[in-house]
Amino acid sequence: MNRELVKRILSSIILLPMVFYALLAGSLFSIFFIIICFIIACYEWNKMNQNKFNKIFGFIFLLFSFYAFYYLSTELILLIFVILISISTDVGGYIFGKFFKGPKLTKISPNKTYAGMIGGYLLSFICLLIFTNYMNYSVTFFQFFLITVLLSTVSQTGDIIVSYFKRQARIKNTGNLIPGHGGLLDRIDGMIFAVPTLYLIKITGYLNI
Repeated sequence: MNRELVKRILSSIILLPMVFYALLAGSLFSIFFIIICFIIACYEWNKMNQNKFNKIFGFIFLLFSFYAFYYLSTELILLIFVILISISTDVGGYIFGKFFKGPKLTKISPNKTYAGMIGGYLLSFICLLIFTNYMNYSVTFFQFFLITVLLSTVSQTGDIIVSYFKRQARIKNTGNLIPGHGGLLDRIDGMIFAVPTLYLIKITGYLNI
């Protein structure tokens, strides 16, 4: 096991309980945590982009995304669900991509492979199977399966989009805040797309969740 993978695993073991504690601790603490993450994400985005239009569009999108985090924090089970789907998609993609390699998914992000994409879906489905025991919504398992496919797809797409802007800026990571992962945006690149997606599903009443 290489040092980079060990760093990723150790930092995830430390950070995940801290994140979930921050979200579960109560409204004021959760809001403070979301605001701090928003400020860090904006800082990294600003540092990464020189184009003014990209900066402004990115700030607006991040504001919308973190508002979605706040909105879903009032229904923690949904927020935890989308976070776990995003994480399992990322972890599955990383592990399968590392061990199975194979054809590249896109030139934008050379480390992304079709094997990684499949691994991301598989691990997110396993996460769904475990998590449905705690869900208490009037939707079928098949409907939640469709939501999981959508969230996993959006998460992987978000990862590629952020990779595109990193490639444009000629940088590997958005920062060095998290050992083994890079910056905050490196860690939540898929999540900032998946969370607003579930938020839109929720507020439109589609699937009645």
